[in-house]
Amino acid sequence: MRGREIVSRADDAMTRYSAGEEDAFEEVYDLVAPRLENFLRRYLRQLPQVEDIVQQTFLQMHQARGTFIAGAPVLPWAFAIARRLTIDAARRRQSHEHLEIPQDDRFSLAELSANTASADDVLAARETGARLTSAYESLSEPQRAAFDLVTTEGLSHAEAACVLGTTVTGIKLRIHRVYLALRAAVKDQTAVTTLAPVREPR
Repeated sequence: MRGREIVSRADDAMTRYSAGEEDAFEEVYDLVAPRLENFLRRYLRQLPQVEDIVQQTFLQMHQARGTFIAGAPVLPWAFAIARRLTIDAARRRQSHEHLEIPQDDRFSLAELSANTASADDVLAARETGARLTSAYESLSEPQRAAFDLVTTEGLSHAEAACVLGTTVTGIKLRIHRVYLALRAAVKDQTAVTTLAPVREPR
């Protein structure tokens, strides 16, 4: 099932659920929960915390289902609730340690061809991936959230703006800053490689 089809079915199911069709809730959950989990795992280190936020999100959606506007997109609404719950949980802990982006394979795509690359190529790919990850993690949470919602979750700029409580222009600026940071990381790595000392022949 393609992304747009999932979104369309989720919107339709939520509309039916808000109108009193109780059986539609299961379809809403099956279509929306995986997207929420995927989004939250980039900000919460432990799976039980992800599951807890997802359940709280659906509880709030259930409680507010009567206010849902028929035909409105359900994903931005769900993402906004989940993100607010995540921030509230972090504030209660008085620590942001669980909001760090884990060291995953986000920027290791360059290693996909490592089986045919030389050792130097593999090392360069790993160094580039490390620089990209470091640059990404140094950005603010709102910048990372905007980037993730649009580039990974497939939300439009307008939908992401609703989730994050800002404007379309604000979303575009945040994403632009992420791209600038990542581009600078790649440029720095290229410069390091170019300026690396050349071993003199014996």
